[in-house]
Order: sequence, then structure tokens, then C-alpha cells
Amino acid sequence: MKLATFRKGGVHPSDMKSLSNNQPITRFPLPEELVVSMSQHLGAPATLLKAVGDHVSLGELIGQASSFISAHVHSPVDGTVTAVRKVTMANSVTCDAVVIRPDEVQNDAFTERRDYSSLSKEELLAQIKEMGIVGLGGATFPAHVKMTISPGKSVENLVINGVECEPYLTADHRLMLEKPYEILEGIMICRQILEPKNTIIGIEANKMDAVEVLRKAIAEKGYPIQVMPLRMKYPQGDEKQLLKATINREIPSGKLPLDVGAVVINVGTTYSIFNAIVFGKPIVERVVTISGECISKPCNVIAPIGTKVKDLVEFAGGFKEEPDKLISGGPMMGFAFYDEETPIAKGTSGILALKDRKSYVQTACLSCGRCVAACPIGLEPTKLYAYITNGKYEEAMKHSLMDCKECGCCAFSCPAHLDLVHAFKTGKKMGRKK
Repeated sequence: MKLATFRKGGVHPSDMKSLSNNQPITRFPLPEELVVSMSQHLGAPATLLKAVGDHVSLGELIGQASSFISAHVHSPVDGTVTAVRKVTMANSVTCDAVVIRPDEVQNDAFTERRDYSSLSKEELLAQIKEMGIVGLGGATFPAHVKMTISPGKSVENLVINGVECEPYLTADHRLMLEKPYEILEGIMICRQILEPKNTIIGIEANKMDAVEVLRKAIAEKGYPIQVMPLRMKYPQGDEKQLLKATINREIPSGKLPLDVGAVVINVGTTYSIFNAIVFGKPIVERVVTISGECISKPCNVIAPIGTKVKDLVEFAGGFKEEPDKLISGGPMMGFAFYDEETPIAKGTSGILALKDRKSYVQTACLSCGRCVAACPIGLEPTKLYAYITNGKYEEAMKHSLMDCKECGCCAFSCPAHLDLVHAFKTGKKMGRKK
């Protein structure tokens, strides 16, 4: 089978998915307390609506979106607010959070199916906004904003991201295997809003079982959806690379997928949209991969938003050896953190406990060009690194620094072990100030 992929750059790290991809999704038991952050999305944090002593119900609004690029936050349980405090998330963002002690008895909710066939696209978008739906692929961009199409523009291709190209992560894979009909109905709701000509689900070839499951369900339902297997290559899950692989469209610098007539939505997001529209259920829980060489029993769990990392690790059998590094997300683009009290958020696709790697000595740039060959955007990382380390931030900005997706391909390929991605993040921050 000839498999499509993007052409420019990319790397092939070991996928390490065998640790957890054979483990069905299990439900995480309610912990003693949950810490629910008001910053679980791209944009402005939500405004906290609750105080200590307040009783909250499952799905109740506890954080109000505070700007156009923001999202509502809802209670993941029936319980009592025991504290309001600052919390530092895995991505180093510090924000308000509520600590909730769950009630011993939880009420059933979101079990009654609703008819949405007569709803307009505006009503569907309003419901998605009300339920606080954000992109669950990692970017956490508010879904109602992404799916609001400006006048004069139209969607030719709706591309569903089932790639999950980051090593170790298998949450989306298991979701496609276990919830294919719900995912497909969520996609059809997106089609009702966006009215695209074509709909494609892109899935890498290490998930052919998911390809077959979805194809079978599509044939059974008669949905106008195509499933496209893709060659394994990182970072194919990025929307620019995914659009190049699936529809052969290239997004120009500074533009968005909509500028080439496309919208990209993660499979986990479509599942959340299904729950929001069909059952009126906000994002109060998500599937998380608990994996890494230091985890005793790697697994995929569906856990309430606000669950602490230490509770998830304990559920997975604890550490079989002390990890060198904890990572929220994948090892290429995730965030290293140290505090096991850190809670998960809407965008937490995985918690990884990785063992100590062989230590390397950083040297000066060897001018080998491997980073240039690996960059999927076509940048010159070695030149950008030189500008930034010498304080020439404006020059770096002129050489398309803002186009960098921080995917880590350059650092992965660098024989000198330079901190390229860290430098580019710093360069962007300083360049904006300049």
C-alpha cells in the first residue's frame, strides 16, 4: 500500500506505543480531591465563579470565559469547594484553581439523548461554546472559535486528526477503537456546522486496526467520510503537515488552514463535540495515557479534569524505578514538570515517566545541516539559533522565527545536542518585546 505523507523534513523517533496501546480505556475512581484550573485552554483564563464552601454539581459552570479566545470551565463532580488557590500547571502557567472534595454519592447525569437535527449551525456553535469544548490534540484552541467561519470564506475539506504521532501516547488510538460511532457522529455534527465538500480522517499506519474499525462503522452508517492511512512520520499530527499529507495543500506563512479552505479537528475533540451536542455534557473528563519506562502498568484511563498526577501514577501501579523526568503530553512537544501534585487539564493527553537517558556533552554547532534537513517548515534552525544566542532577536524574527512550530525535530537531529527549541521559545518572547 502506498501511503501519503508530507515531504519536507520530519523525523522518525521510536513510537514506544506498545507499552500502552493494547490496554483498553479504564475508568479512574474518584480521588479524595480534584484541583480544577481556570486556565485549560489557549487564550485568557476563565473567571472563577465559586468560593470556598460552595457546593457544585457535575457539569456546573465554575469558570466563565473571559474573552473571545477563552473557554468555560465546568465542575467534574458533585462536591464541595474546599479551597481556592493559585496552581502552577505543567506548562508553567500559574492561575486560579478550585479544590473540590467529591461527594460520596454522585448523581447520574448526561444520560438522556437529545435531538439536534433541527438546530442551526449558530445554535450548535453556541452549545459547543457553552460546554467549554477546546481542541484536545494539545493546542486547546476554543472549538467554537475555530469552527466560526468568516463571511466570504467556505470549507472545502474537513480533516480529522487521528494521527497521534507523538511517541508513547495512545489515548486517541484507544478512543478510535472503542468509540468509533460516537466519533463519527461528532464528525457529522461538525459537517452540519461547516458544510464541507470532503471529510477525511488521517490515521498513521501503526493504527491500521483503528482504520479498519472506522471504515466498517462508516460503511454501516453510510457516512460521506474517507479514512486515509498515512506513513509514520513526525510531526504529521501538526495541521500544516497533516493538510499537506491528506489534501496536498500548503499553508502559507502567517496563514491558517481556513485560508486554504480547510479545517482540522482532533478525533478527541469530535468525541467531546458528540457528548456536548447529544447529551449536553461539557468537558469534565478525558482519556489520558499513563506510560513511560518507569510506570509499572502503563494504561489509558478516563479521568476527571483536575485529577492529580500522583493519583494517576498510583492507579498505574506506581513507579517501578524513580523517573528522571515527568512529562505532560508527548516527549517531543510536551512539558517537563516535577510536582506530582500538578492536576491534569483538558489538553493533557498523557503523563509520561521517563528513565534517565545517557548523558551527552553539548558542543558548539557543527554546521552539519541536519536540523535544516529535519525542519518540516523549511527554516534554518542553525541560523536562528546563532541570532538568538547573540541577542539579535529582530534578525531572528525577520528570518521567520514565528513560523517555528516548536516540534523538536531540529533538537532531535542535532549531534551537538543544542537546546534549539528552548532558544526559539526565548527568541519569540524577546522578539515580541522588541
